[in-house]
Order: sequence, then structure tokens, then C-alpha cells
Amino acid sequence: MDSLTAPDPLLSTHVPSRAGAPIRWGLWAAQSLLAMTYLWSASMKLMQAPADLGAMIPWANDVPEAFLRAIGTVDLAAGLGILLPSITRIAPRLTVWAAVGASVLQVFAMVFHASRGEFAVLPFNAVLLALALFIAWGRASKAPIAVRR
Repeated sequence: MDSLTAPDPLLSTHVPSRAGAPIRWGLWAAQSLLAMTYLWSASMKLMQAPADLGAMIPWANDVPEAFLRAIGTVDLAAGLGILLPSITRIAPRLTVWAAVGASVLQVFAMVFHASRGEFAVLPFNAVLLALALFIAWGRASKAPIAVRR
């Protein structure tokens, strides 16, 4: 193709994938797992009474209810943002930003839990952080999702 007939890369909706099938499948699996985890966490923090959460989440009784609900709202945004933009292909770049936000959330969660001496939770937070970073890297550079037109 010469330069006169070649499609304009800025107008193209096709994003050439630089990744093979294992990376693409791994990203979808990571996105699904992370989204389900955040949505489950959000549902607990937003719908249950703090006293009931105390049995499952030790710190739930030690923080104001507004803080607990705010964290639930952030979890909800992360869960939806990790998966929905990619599935719908409407602003799929938001998945990258949601993954970056989820990464920051996990760093703060690790600091919070470490400050309370809850070291047993840190490996779980580290896994969530690794998944979020993998998604941010993969959807930003290795296997981006094309915008639906």
C-alpha cells in the first residue's frame, strides 16, 4: 500500500495486537477475577451493617461508617471500571485508568493493614496489586482494546 491508500492510523478503530492468545486470555481472566473481587467487596461494604461486617473484616468496627461506605464506593468503581469499558469497547482506555486506580488502592490498603498489624492480609493485597498492574500494562501496551465505532 502506498501512502495515498493506506488508512490513517489516527482515525483507525483497529488496534494491532502485539500479544499472542495466552496474554490476551490472561488479561481477560485477570480482569474478570479482579472485577469479581472488587464487586464482591463493594457489595459487602455498601449493603451490610458495619457490626455484621466486623466478623469478616476486623477493621470495619474501628472506622467511621462513612469511611467504610466510601471504600465500598471506590471498590464498586474499580470493579466496574476494570471490566465494563473493555467488554463494551466504549472508552476501553478507562480500563487502564481503573487498573492504575486499583493499584493505588492496594498500595494504600497494604499501608493501612500494615499499620494495624494485619500482616496476614498483605499477601492477598499483593496478589490484587499484581493483577491490577498486569491489567494496566497489558491493556495500555501489549493488548489494547479497540474503540467501538
